[in-house]
Amino acid sequence: MDVMLYAFALADIRREFGLSGALAGALASATLLTSAFGGVLFGALADRIGRVRALIWSILAYSCFTALTATASSLAWLVLWRALVGVGLGGEWSAGSVLVAETWPSEHRGKAIGFMQSGWAIGYILAALLAAAVLPSAGWRPLFLLGLLPACLTLWIRRAVPEPEIWRASARRSAGVAALFHASLASRALLASLLGATVLFAYWGLFTWIPSYLSSPVASGGAGLSVVASSAWIVPMQIGAFFGYILFGFLADRFGRRPVFLFFVLGAAALVPVYGQWARRPAVLLALGPAIGFFGHGYFSVFGAMLAELFPSAIRATAQGLCYNVGRAASALAPFTIGALADRYGIGSALAFTSVFFLAGGLLILGLPETRGERLT
Repeated sequence: MDVMLYAFALADIRREFGLSGALAGALASATLLTSAFGGVLFGALADRIGRVRALIWSILAYSCFTALTATASSLAWLVLWRALVGVGLGGEWSAGSVLVAETWPSEHRGKAIGFMQSGWAIGYILAALLAAAVLPSAGWRPLFLLGLLPACLTLWIRRAVPEPEIWRASARRSAGVAALFHASLASRALLASLLGATVLFAYWGLFTWIPSYLSSPVASGGAGLSVVASSAWIVPMQIGAFFGYILFGFLADRFGRRPVFLFFVLGAAALVPVYGQWARRPAVLLALGPAIGFFGHGYFSVFGAMLAELFPSAIRATAQGLCYNVGRAASALAPFTIGALADRYGIGSALAFTSVFFLAGGLLILGLPETRGERLT
């Protein structure tokens, strides 16, 4: 929710600060770029001080800095707060995903990660509903103040969520980042980082700009919906995403990580050009939205499960944080690139370009081993 508030406030922020599409995209890129640092930092912390404590600090970071975004009086302050949001964003996934992976048994790990990832869809829906309720009457600054709400969750996490037994057993032998350069792990880390970079480029390039696509005038390649209507169109899309995350987990535990990942990214690659270039009528966009959400999100459930299964416990959080968030840093070019292409070719055509990266992700997954049923050590 906190991260996607920016996507819904993007049009208002552009008007207030006089930003081009490329520069507005670059602000989203700043968040993604710093998330790589946050992912590595909190991943290493999770291996050192525990998954739960690292998770708490990461949530506090992104929620507080989201709220401080509301105070930005210039472009420089806006860049600073959005960059610091990224540190918490990267850290939250690194600590949270390994916490879930180490808590659940191997035969149900994909399902557990799928449920965890589905929280992103719920948060996206909350951001859409809040934007529809707050933006027309109060503007974008009060919207970002609501980003402080997730900090309240840390009180419950501190009291109720225990550290996994696997981490307790391995806490004294935390290996550090250098262990990833060992020959047996380096190739896995490289391929996993490239895989993350391709599908994260596709994701952030597509979903950062979909709210603007829906609300942009038809003359500039958009769908021409109002802010309230575009938010309403986002909700069924994210309901599709919710089921995509969860169904991926069930299918991956049944058929394997790689074939199910291929099914999702190839489906996304086929649908995105249709959505961005040919489906301009509101009824068609509404009908295609759940499918875009389903295929465009569900494959993310592979990362929490597969990355945990590729690396040992002493370096698991560090490896997951590094691989996933280095990929996210590389994908930081996506909002800027899609924004620049939208300025030149129209936003619908720019969105269609992300299909190339979904296809690249499908090829890269073939280089990693199948890890279904792998028991964590």
